[in-house]
Order: sequence, then structure tokens, then C-alpha cells
Amino acid sequence: MLPQFNNTEIAFKYRTTSELKQAQYLFATMSSPNVVQLGMWATQLALKLKLPVNGIIKNTIFKQFCGGETLEEAANTAEALEPFNVGAILDYGVEGKEGEEEFDRAVPEFIKAIKHASLEANIPFISLKVTGFSRFSLLEKIHSGDVLTKAEKKEWNRVHERIDVICKEAAQAKVMVLIDAEETWIQAPVNDLVNTVMERYNKEFAYIYNTFQLYTTGALPYLKQSYEMATSKGYRLGAKLVRGAYMEKERKRAAEKGYTSPIQPDKPSTDKDYDEAVSFCLERLDNLSVFIGTHNEKSCLEAAKYMQEHNIAANTDKVWFSQLYGMSDNISFNLADSKYNVAKYLPYGPVKDVMPYLMRRAQENTSVAGQTSRELGLINTELKRRKG
Repeated sequence: MLPQFNNTEIAFKYRTTSELKQAQYLFATMSSPNVVQLGMWATQLALKLKLPVNGIIKNTIFKQFCGGETLEEAANTAEALEPFNVGAILDYGVEGKEGEEEFDRAVPEFIKAIKHASLEANIPFISLKVTGFSRFSLLEKIHSGDVLTKAEKKEWNRVHERIDVICKEAAQAKVMVLIDAEETWIQAPVNDLVNTVMERYNKEFAYIYNTFQLYTTGALPYLKQSYEMATSKGYRLGAKLVRGAYMEKERKRAAEKGYTSPIQPDKPSTDKDYDEAVSFCLERLDNLSVFIGTHNEKSCLEAAKYMQEHNIAANTDKVWFSQLYGMSDNISFNLADSKYNVAKYLPYGPVKDVMPYLMRRAQENTSVAGQTSRELGLINTELKRRKG
């Protein structure tokens, strides 16, 4: 059965009317770019001045897009999704930390998340960013091909060790790991690292996934190259497909440094490559697993239709769909209602530490054409239906 993404009753069954009204107010506020910019500036200033704003943030934008401040709170949020066959991806959303001590301190947090996920059937994934375990400038130096000092080589080995410890624990616990993409000018060492752990732990099942950002012109060719590499070396490719997250930053850097932007020239080009990447993966499930991470209804519907037409079971463990927590519930819950595997990205962590993530959500809902109006329209439709 193909999902109907306009079914708001299914989409918001897990939300109370009070929660929907809160979301309605939040998305209405985010529909104004000026209000969002002012709010972001005021929030950053308040946190810098250590003003008591945590409670306000936690009960508004944090509540909409995050699972909680602790693993326990996130687990409770995940539990609320379970009756609707929607899984959760534990994403320890702390960003921007620097220093070897901070990087070492992050590892036990991820091990803790894996151990918890291994006990819960509806938490199939955890997510991590390599920049949570390595200096950005070190990754930049490796990507550029500069020779590392002896100390930097040791430092890079420690990054490998941190990621390997997490991936080994996950594979043993049968929990899948999504390794996020980074900016294009640090992506090469991330790819090398992910390929190493995939080769090590994806022999029988894809526990480790690399991320392919299809808004970059090189992602589709690299996806095909990665598949050939996995096939030749005897492991399964885990392919997480997304459109992308750093467009403005990428274009700005390319302009400043005078090189050709790695970003697609327009949205139709991104959509074309994304849908081709999904088709490429669905045609090769013999040796890869695919994670379709998108808020695009057409991409999700086309993938579901392909699976149905080619007799691929909706609940095969080789195909997952995903959207961010707090967004596109019409896609997530209707896919899950039609028996497809769905998991929501569920960031958690202290309010001040997940602010970079929340800022991106606010900016995305303001800048992506139609995103906020679509969310708001669906919520309005459901509130009207309930009132009726």
C-alpha cells in the first residue's frame, strides 16, 4: 500500500491538540525571516550573558526539534513514537567542542547510547559526526594533502581509534551507525575513515553508513565508486542519502577562494541526482543498504512505488526512510502506517550545546522554499479536522 502524505490524522496522531497548537505558533513565527534573525541574535546574546533563558528555549524550539537534554529524556521521546511504528536515531547533538579531552569524553556518551539502543527495538540507529572527535583544522590539512607532522599523525590515529571503538561496539550490539557528511573541504579524510570501518564491520550486514550529500556535484559519482569499492573488497555499502546541509557556506567559500562551487547549479539538478541515487541503491540491494533521508514527498513516494513494483518488502532491513524529529510528520507517520521502515532523527544534549543544530533548523525552515508554509498548512488542516 502506497502512503498518502496528505493524511493529517495519521501524521499527527501522536501529538495532543495542545502540542499541535504550540507547533502552529512556532512555525508561524519561523515564517518571518526577520523575526528568526532577531530571535537567533537575541538567543545567542542571552546565552553568552548567561541569562536564564534555558527554560524558554527548552519549552519552544528545543521541544519541537529535540528529544531531550539527556539520553533518558531522548529515550522517553523515542518510546512515544514506538506505538506508531516510527523508530528513533539517537543523535548526541553536541557540536563545536575542541580539544583532545573533549573528544575523548564524547566516546563513552556514544557507547552509552549504543548500549541503550541495543535494548530497544525502536532505536535502530545512532548518529555521529567525525568533527565531534577531531579538530576541524586537522581534517582540513589532511584533505588538502599537506604532510602531517609526527604529532598530527598520532592525533589522526586517535581519531580513528575513537570512531573504531564506537563502530565495533555498535556492530557487536547490532545497532547501526550513521556517520554524517561534513563540509566538502574536509570530506576526503572522513570518507577514508568511514570506508575503513565499513570494510571492517559491514561483512554480513551494513552496520556503518556513509553519507552522500546529493546537492554536491560529486556525490553521485562517489556513491557509484563506493559501491564498486565495497563489492571488490567484499563488504556491504551503507549509503545514507541526503540533499545537504552547508549550501550557503560552501558557495561563499568557493567564491572567496576562487574555485568552482561544488554545489549543484540549481534545485532541479539536486533533485535529479538525488532520485538517481535512490534508484541506483534500490537496484543493488544485493550488496548495499540504503537510508533515504529526505523531506521531499516526491522522492519518498517514488522510492516506495519502486519497492512495491519490484516486490521489495516494505519492511526489508535494507531500506530505511528518515526525517528530522519535529518536521515532515506527514511523510514519516504515513510511511510507517504503510509498513515502511522509518526512523526520526532525535538530537539530544544540553540546550546550550545543541543551539547550533537548533539555529540550522530555524534557518532551514525560513530559507527552504515552502518548508514552513507546508508544515503550518498541515498543522492547520489537522487542527481544523479535530475541531470539526
